[in-house]
Amino acid sequence: MAAVCFYFQVHQPFRLRRYSVFDTDHFYFDNAANQAILRKVTDKCYRPATRRILDLVKRHEGRFRVSYSFSGVVLDQLEQWAPDVVDMVRELVATGACELLAETSHHSLSFLFSKDEFDRQLAAQEARILSMFGVRPTVFRNTELIYFNELAGHIGWLGRHKAIVCEGADRILAHRSPNFVYAPPPRALPPGTVAPKLLLKNYQLSDDIAFRFSNRGWREWPLTAEKFARWVDQINGNGVVCNLFMDYETFGEHQWAETGIFEFLDALPGKVFDVNPGQNSFLTPAQVADMWGPTDIYDVDKPISWADSERDVSAWLGNPLQDTAARELYGLETAVKARHAAGDEWVLEDWCKLTTSDHLYYMCTKYWSDGDVHKYFSPYDSPYDAYINFMNVLDNMRQRVGA
Repeated sequence: MAAVCFYFQVHQPFRLRRYSVFDTDHFYFDNAANQAILRKVTDKCYRPATRRILDLVKRHEGRFRVSYSFSGVVLDQLEQWAPDVVDMVRELVATGACELLAETSHHSLSFLFSKDEFDRQLAAQEARILSMFGVRPTVFRNTELIYFNELAGHIGWLGRHKAIVCEGADRILAHRSPNFVYAPPPRALPPGTVAPKLLLKNYQLSDDIAFRFSNRGWREWPLTAEKFARWVDQINGNGVVCNLFMDYETFGEHQWAETGIFEFLDALPGKVFDVNPGQNSFLTPAQVADMWGPTDIYDVDKPISWADSERDVSAWLGNPLQDTAARELYGLETAVKARHAAGDEWVLEDWCKLTTSDHLYYMCTKYWSDGDVHKYFSPYDSPYDAYINFMNVLDNMRQRVGA
């Protein structure tokens, strides 16, 4: 039996307005641009993709299942500018065929800098998911699938999550298959804690959809649902689960509707079921964790992610711009929280929005193919413009909290 486990990341940052050294007000965000981008992505992806997935769940009588991880900042924007999408997600969750994952509220790198802030953001996001959708997440995914042994130990110590979704990195797997359930090494876990199971992204098949689907130079183009279903079916006998993890914006935004991506999605469940009747299924991450135990250890000493060819955290940290910005940002945590406790109602939320990882992503100075990806997502002309603008905002925040 081979199960397909779909996980979609849904996230939009609050982008900063152009903020000069002469600005003195405390409103840092370009809500006109944020609203316009959210509405555009909603029209191209969130609304048509969610409507189609809801139809697929009903058409296949709950046998087609998916999971989502919503950042708190995208939920803010959806509630404000596209509340009908939130209603569709509620309807989808109510079918029982959709799982919502836990994550940090502000899509932050907080685990790398402040365990206290990480715990606070995680608890806040879980409470919000429960309040908005009536479910309590039992599977965790960190920002951009950033993962290492220390994170597994901390999640195990918290004791609320049965599994973690993360990247299946070739250098860690060392010729093993990502299509099994894994576990962190015992040394990573505090005494007496239960190890969370690890669900590893099959990046080859995930990227066939997310990045290569419309590439006419790819030898497998055009990618049909029948062809992809055969690839999934080949996992039988050499794995139990095919974890397809990708940005939700794959459908309609990164791969435009004109490429046939929605027709592919519409046909895929039926083809997966039909290619080997009774042997293939769709499961959510929690169902995968409940069904299978770990077959081996996934030992990750240094942080990995699903970003760029390196599959590490160099998309957000590593150059002097990023490291300086991150150090000074998290260096304000104590002063920000003291200021908030003293009565500044918005200072903590403003600071949290600055912890969103995208701001550091825009400062990446990589070149070649990965650099092109960073340029595509950045609202700035260069990484240096991103750094200057962010540091101008941070200088105002520093004065605001008296740090």
